[in-house]
Amino acid sequence: MCWKKAPSLIFLLLLMLLMSGSSFSKDELKLLHTKDNQRFACLGCVTVVSLIEQFSQVHNSTVKATLEKLCTYLPVYGFPGKSPLQGICFLLVEIYGPKIIKLIEAKINADVVCHFIHVCKKKAGQPYCHLYPPPKEGFNVAIKKSKEMFTTGSQKYMHELSFICTLPFVRNLCQRTKLLLKNQFPFVDLDGDHFSTYPNLRGYYWRGRDCDDTNAAVYPGRRPETWDAKEDSNCNGISGVDPKDGIPYEQKFCNGTESKGIIMLGDSAGALAHIPPEWITASQISPKTYSNLLDVISNEIDWPQFSAVTGFLNSTIGGWTESLYRLLRRRNRCNHRDYQNISKNGASSRSALHLVQGLARNQQFDKPAIVIFAMIGNDVCNGSPDTLKKMTQPQQMRSNVVKTLLYLNSHLPKGSHVVLIGLVNGSFIWDTMHSRYHPL
Repeated sequence: MCWKKAPSLIFLLLLMLLMSGSSFSKDELKLLHTKDNQRFACLGCVTVVSLIEQFSQVHNSTVKATLEKLCTYLPVYGFPGKSPLQGICFLLVEIYGPKIIKLIEAKINADVVCHFIHVCKKKAGQPYCHLYPPPKEGFNVAIKKSKEMFTTGSQKYMHELSFICTLPFVRNLCQRTKLLLKNQFPFVDLDGDHFSTYPNLRGYYWRGRDCDDTNAAVYPGRRPETWDAKEDSNCNGISGVDPKDGIPYEQKFCNGTESKGIIMLGDSAGALAHIPPEWITASQISPKTYSNLLDVISNEIDWPQFSAVTGFLNSTIGGWTESLYRLLRRRNRCNHRDYQNISKNGASSRSALHLVQGLARNQQFDKPAIVIFAMIGNDVCNGSPDTLKKMTQPQQMRSNVVKTLLYLNSHLPKGSHVVLIGLVNGSFIWDTMHSRYHPL
């Protein structure tokens, strides 16, 4: 079903592992088998099949050699010999490689390959989903020809992938990834205060870094306890007492400055979703291409540490990061580490009320915050055949936003503010991209 995601886009493999995992309940599988996940899986499959074919052409190698080479490109991350990712990749290539190799070498269209192995699925009454121009003989005939290349038994075995999440070295990965997809809080959080000392998995790339992960009363954004005379309770780097006058440094530098945190509640734009172009450009793939693969996966293909609202790191590619958080911190160093990004790819006003529950702010103990509420496209953009029918209606949009605002009002400390950013005009995107086969 998804074996060929491993060589180049391992995050798609993880998603499909979840979708095919037999260790999940029916309700959990129903959640994972959403329309969006199926669409992304289909697109990912076609992309990876295309990459395998193009990589073979660029390097004038066989498909088999390409698969083996791409598996070795997966990161080792300190493991001696082959890493677990490489091991999974080689295992899947061993099981499914011969069949897929045969399809690719027979010049079978990538769309047809993915429909044949049931990653892409056609709904009754709907046309086939495809990225490339359809085959001349049509999809039905092309898929039938593909089936004729294999015995019935081998086809059935190809489709049975539920065993993957039962393998000892994959079972834990499936369970952990399932929890990550459902949770908006840091995965690594020893004291349960919703802040972490680990960067990925919704850690401090997403919200301020915890300076003591063994004490739930110490976290970024907290009002200083006794002016942090003894310890840095809000992790802004200011603590202790000036020996000259006995005044705590926090009181001396921060009292009366009206320090505030910055919080981003949004969609993929707020989270800064980005797939490195070299990942999906066959001519640019090298042994170093996927060196940061696990980091990107563990951040859901998002880069909040460089985003316009909560970015705090400078990109080695894009240069300086100018974010609202950095501006606030520059004006008032008491705001150090006081940021949260609770955005989610695909989020809309419909899911905002669930998403906002990932907010870590206490009215009694924490500082005020500025919340940027920006659901800028997914209330309009959808993959439904009847796009207009599935759009969020104005009345529903208002209701969703008001409910979210009421939640914020009941959880944000006094003195906080919410900035609403409306839907963007997407007509220019349609005008320039609707007739293109993108990104390949």
